[in-house]
Amino acid sequence: MNDRIARAALTRLFDSQDSTGRALVHALGAYAALRVATGAQPPHTFRHITEAELSEGLRRWAQRIPDVDAERDLATIERLGGGFLIPGDEHWPVGLDDLPDAPYGLWYVGNIAQGIPAVQRAAALTGSRDSTSYGAAVTGEIAHGLAQRGICIVSGLAYGIDAHAHRGAIAGFTGTGPATIAVAAGGLDRVYPSGNADLAAAIRANGLVVSEQPPGSAPTRYRFLQRNRIIAALAGVTCVVEARWRSGALNAAHHAETIARHVAAVPGSVHSANSAGCHRLLKEGTAALVSDAAELAELLAS
Repeated sequence: MNDRIARAALTRLFDSQDSTGRALVHALGAYAALRVATGAQPPHTFRHITEAELSEGLRRWAQRIPDVDAERDLATIERLGGGFLIPGDEHWPVGLDDLPDAPYGLWYVGNIAQGIPAVQRAAALTGSRDSTSYGAAVTGEIAHGLAQRGICIVSGLAYGIDAHAHRGAIAGFTGTGPATIAVAAGGLDRVYPSGNADLAAAIRANGLVVSEQPPGSAPTRYRFLQRNRIIAALAGVTCVVEARWRSGALNAAHHAETIARHVAAVPGSVHSANSAGCHRLLKEGTAALVSDAAELAELLAS
């Protein structure tokens, strides 16, 4: 229980890229790291943390300590019909352990009864928010086809490609495992974007919405980029269906490549700026070219 409460607190106290905080947890465990970070336990010399780094960390964390109330956050997520997963739990997605900056825990709402599938049974579909009719159609077809094969679709609940991926997964759901998992950039007490509230409700009924951010956390650009690593780690393959040259979706592909997951991309018209990012991945050799669910399922099985 101490570890669970400590990890819940750390999701509010430490940023995912806070290397000093992560080194503390690695050295002491979550509970003792929290005590040092909040001043409940005096700091001492650490092998991989300099005195200056620790001093700066303590200054940074001090500003957040008044907002830390793990028991309140745990009560809130329970009231929302969800929970908080930590490493070692029955339903903890072990794929997250491949991340060098793995979440301290995972907040969730939805149907956890069938767990979170192994990465070999999950595919991430992502892409531009301003998707074209071509991107929408291809995403829906691929998501539906994969769902029919019992493969869970992971995406980010954004407008455009993400939303079409979730809808296609729900439409093709066969009843085995979660249909789809949405990874949110903020707290799960509110849906962002609000225009996808009905879709989020359908996802909760047929799968899960998850986040490393505790309830009440606002989605920020930084958090959107950071959640991409979770999308990539939950799936055996990350497929970019449609993306502009500098699309954030390419960030998810980068994270997948970093942890040795498959990366795929769907080609589009050479005249479409919305496919320039996909063509970039293909030209650089980062991604395998796929055009339908069967090819993506074959890649996932390899």
